[in-house]
Amino acid sequence: MSGMPEFKSVVKDVSAHMRSLRESQPELMTAFSQLAAAGTKDGALSKKTRELVALGIAISSRCDDCIGFHVQALVKLGTTRAELEEVLGTAVYMGGGPSMMYATHALAAFEQFSA
Repeated sequence: MSGMPEFKSVVKDVSAHMRSLRESQPELMTAFSQLAAAGTKDGALSKKTRELVALGIAISSRCDDCIGFHVQALVKLGTTRAELEEVLGTAVYMGGGPSMMYATHALAAFEQFSA
Protein backbone atom coordinates (compact mmCIF):
# COMPACT_ATOMS: atom_id res chain seq x y z
CA MET A 1 0.00 0.00 0.00
CA SER A 2 1.34 3.39 -0.89
CA GLY A 3 1.78 5.79 1.99
CA MET A 4 1.36 3.06 4.62
CA PRO A 5 3.90 3.25 7.44
CA GLU A 6 6.60 0.58 7.70
CA PHE A 7 5.65 -0.43 11.22
CA LYS A 8 8.82 -2.34 12.09
CA SER A 9 10.77 0.87 11.38
CA VAL A 10 8.23 3.00 13.26
CA VAL A 11 8.57 0.85 16.39
CA LYS A 12 12.37 0.75 16.09
CA ASP A 13 12.64 4.53 15.65
CA VAL A 14 10.24 5.39 18.47
CA SER A 15 12.00 2.89 20.75
CA ALA A 16 15.31 4.64 20.08
CA HIS A 17 13.83 8.00 21.04
CA MET A 18 12.26 6.47 24.13
CA ARG A 19 15.71 5.17 25.17
CA SER A 20 16.96 8.74 24.86
CA LEU A 21 14.14 9.93 27.11
CA ARG A 22 15.03 7.21 29.62
CA GLU A 23 18.44 8.82 29.94
CA SER A 24 17.19 12.40 30.30
CA GLN A 25 13.89 11.68 32.08
CA PRO A 26 14.42 8.49 34.06
CA GLU A 27 11.65 9.05 36.62
CA LEU A 28 9.08 9.78 33.92
CA MET A 29 10.05 6.79 31.83
CA THR A 30 10.16 4.44 34.84
CA ALA A 31 6.68 5.57 35.80
CA PHE A 32 5.43 5.14 32.23
CA SER A 33 6.94 1.65 32.02
CA GLN A 34 5.24 0.72 35.31
CA LEU A 35 1.93 2.10 34.02
CA ALA A 36 2.26 0.11 30.79
CA ALA A 37 3.08 -3.07 32.71
CA ALA A 38 0.13 -2.60 35.09
CA GLY A 39 -2.22 -1.81 32.20
CA THR A 40 -1.38 -4.92 30.20
CA LYS A 41 -0.74 -7.67 32.75
CA ASP A 42 -2.85 -10.78 33.12
CA GLY A 43 -5.73 -10.37 35.54
CA ALA A 44 -9.47 -10.83 35.14
CA LEU A 45 -8.66 -10.03 31.48
CA SER A 46 -5.75 -11.73 29.77
CA LYS A 47 -2.73 -9.76 28.58
CA LYS A 48 -3.87 -10.48 25.01
CA THR A 49 -7.37 -9.13 25.65
CA ARG A 50 -5.94 -6.01 27.24
CA GLU A 51 -3.63 -5.49 24.22
CA LEU A 52 -6.63 -5.90 21.90
CA VAL A 53 -8.45 -3.17 23.86
CA ALA A 54 -5.35 -0.97 23.67
CA LEU A 55 -5.24 -1.50 19.90
CA GLY A 56 -8.86 -0.40 19.58
CA ILE A 57 -8.03 2.76 21.51
CA ALA A 58 -4.92 3.35 19.37
CA ILE A 59 -7.07 3.10 16.25
CA SER A 60 -9.68 5.51 17.57
CA SER A 61 -6.91 7.87 18.70
CA ARG A 62 -5.34 7.68 15.23
CA CYS A 63 -1.89 6.87 16.62
CA ASP A 64 0.22 4.91 14.13
CA ASP A 65 3.08 4.60 16.63
CA CYS A 66 0.68 3.10 19.20
CA ILE A 67 -0.78 0.78 16.56
CA GLY A 68 2.71 -0.47 15.78
CA PHE A 69 3.60 -1.25 19.38
CA HIS A 70 0.29 -2.93 20.22
CA VAL A 71 0.14 -5.00 17.03
CA GLN A 72 3.74 -6.11 17.60
CA ALA A 73 2.76 -7.24 21.12
CA LEU A 74 -0.35 -8.97 19.80
CA VAL A 75 1.63 -10.92 17.20
CA LYS A 76 4.04 -12.03 19.95
CA LEU A 77 1.03 -13.12 22.02
CA GLY A 78 -0.23 -15.33 19.19
CA THR A 79 -3.19 -13.24 18.08
CA THR A 80 -4.84 -14.63 14.98
CA ARG A 81 -5.86 -12.53 12.02
CA ALA A 82 -9.50 -13.38 12.78
CA GLU A 83 -9.15 -12.04 16.35
CA LEU A 84 -7.47 -8.90 15.08
CA GLU A 85 -10.14 -8.35 12.42
CA GLU A 86 -12.93 -8.61 15.02
CA VAL A 87 -11.26 -5.90 17.09
CA LEU A 88 -10.87 -3.80 13.95
CA GLY A 89 -14.58 -4.21 13.30
CA THR A 90 -15.42 -3.01 16.80
CA ALA A 91 -13.07 -0.04 16.45
CA VAL A 92 -14.75 0.93 13.17
CA TYR A 93 -18.19 0.55 14.75
CA MET A 94 -17.20 2.94 17.54
CA GLY A 95 -15.16 5.40 15.46
CA GLY A 96 -16.65 5.43 11.97
CA GLY A 97 -14.73 6.40 8.86
CA PRO A 98 -11.54 7.70 10.50
CA SER A 99 -11.25 4.48 12.49
CA MET A 100 -11.74 2.52 9.25
CA MET A 101 -8.67 4.23 7.81
CA TYR A 102 -6.53 3.42 10.86
CA ALA A 103 -7.93 -0.11 11.02
CA THR A 104 -6.28 -0.65 7.65
CA HIS A 105 -3.02 0.55 9.22
CA ALA A 106 -3.42 -2.03 12.00
CA LEU A 107 -4.01 -4.75 9.42
CA ALA A 108 -0.88 -3.68 7.52
CA ALA A 109 1.09 -3.72 10.79
CA PHE A 110 -0.20 -7.23 11.53
CA GLU A 111 0.92 -8.42 8.10
CA GLN A 112 4.35 -6.79 8.55
CA PHE A 113 4.97 -8.21 12.03
CA SER A 114 3.60 -11.64 11.06
CA ALA A 115 5.86 -11.96 8.01
